[in-house]
Amino acid sequence: MSNTTANRSLCAFLTRLSWESSMLLVTGVSGGLGRLVAERLAGRDDVVLGTRAPLPGARRVDFDEPESLPGAFAGVDTLLLISAGYGEDDTVIARHDAAISVAERAGVRHVVYTSLTGAGDHLPYALAHRWTERRLSASTSLKWTVLRNGLYAELLAFLAAPDADGRLTAPLADGRLAAVARADLAEIAARVALDPAPHAGRVYELAGPRALGGAELAAATGTAYAPETLADARERISASGALDFQVPMLVGTYSAIAGDFLATPDTGELRELLGRAPLDALEVYAEAVAVASGR
Repeated sequence: MSNTTANRSLCAFLTRLSWESSMLLVTGVSGGLGRLVAERLAGRDDVVLGTRAPLPGARRVDFDEPESLPGAFAGVDTLLLISAGYGEDDTVIARHDAAISVAERAGVRHVVYTSLTGAGDHLPYALAHRWTERRLSASTSLKWTVLRNGLYAELLAFLAAPDADGRLTAPLADGRLAAVARADLAEIAARVALDPAPHAGRVYELAGPRALGGAELAAATGTAYAPETLADARERISASGALDFQVPMLVGTYSAIAGDFLATPDTGELRELLGRAPLDALEVYAEAVAVASGR
């Protein structure tokens, strides 16, 4: 074996060894998606958890307080950045920019980001996701992977919850949503973050395997589909005590579904990354509705 070949083999071995011994930080583990990711990574010595909420054993990670980040990111090789999308665009952008900037300075090598489906560009909260993707791609020091998550089947249980009169009134018109189980997205995020190198520079579209409409949701819950108008929905949401920024977010989500902009199903990447068939989103929706209603 020549010296050149031997050196290349040694470099490849050291690179592989370095990744095998790397430290992964998962942010947002007190949220719905982050909690499921943390459950799948429980007990691993190479994983640390981050959250703004008090959680034993976790590092304090508060994107609204950037001074909390350098200590939390110390020694981290891979960052699973779970979107902090609860807020106005400028707030979310500032959070993500703070996280990425500190990651660059801390020597983080790879960021895996949970983004929003490409079909969701019509949604009011898409801008902050696309900004974050652009910020990552512009980094000169970070490798990155983007997981463009479809809307959760569990979210449908909130958006399209049957009312007390046994009607499903969500203003979905004849539109459909290729919803995806949050558990499937959590499993993919955990897998990719544990071994990010093969996924460097990839953008994965992770929609559900089939699109669901209002009539199917009503049938699954034994209710009647009687969709209200978007104006009715806006009035209802406004009167519910929702924050100002939440009203256009929710109405815009209804509008995008009603317009059939979110109906494109998985083209194979969801199943490929899972290594199995995805969970049935309609069953996940019906189960979430039952849990929410106490049945």
